[in-house]
Amino acid sequence: DSAKAQQVVEQARPALEKYRDYKVALDEGFRIFLPNVPQKMYHFTNYQNAIGEAFRFDPAKPTSLLYEKNGDDYKLIGAMYTAPVRFSEQQLNERIPLSMTQWHQHVNMCKPPKGREIEALRKDARFGLNGSISTEAACEAEGGTFMPHVFGWMVHMYPWEKTPDEIWSVERQLKDKPGSEHEHGDMPGMDHKH
Repeated sequence: DSAKAQQVVEQARPALEKYRDYKVALDEGFRIFLPNVPQKMYHFTNYQNAIGEAFRFDPAKPTSLLYEKNGDDYKLIGAMYTAPVRFSEQQLNERIPLSMTQWHQHVNMCKPPKGREIEALRKDARFGLNGSISTEAACEAEGGTFMPHVFGWMVHMYPWEKTPDEIWSVERQLKDKPGSEHEHGDMPGMDHKH
């Protein structure tokens, strides 16, 4: 498993190098997800790559590039890969072994009602990925739209880190997401609050 995961890292590193200049990423079709919302980590998403991930896994073509913002510049720190929500643990394991990382989903999200989208961005949000509303009944009572899962399976990789634990860190992506719920590929059927 460790050799298989390391092979993914070694295939990704040279392909990602050109994206150290975030303008190259933008020129090649990556778009900043929520660019006007201050974030610890920005996802630059390529929707063509995301569609491709439903049919193949290519370490050189991540769904998203991960950047930290420094003033007006962005520093490339990693990549995110996705898989369809229908994928089994075995299918996820074939892409990147579950013994090396945790594939996860964002689950039980309440999308705010039209005109109240800004409420999802508050620190004490009730709606959105970090919202406190996590049941269909509570969401409907507030006029929201319940989403049992958002985006499908995903995994983050930080290919320039030194150890496998740092390269495949789950904690790094969750540090600034208190209250968000995830379902992990190696723990079927469990919701975890972080």
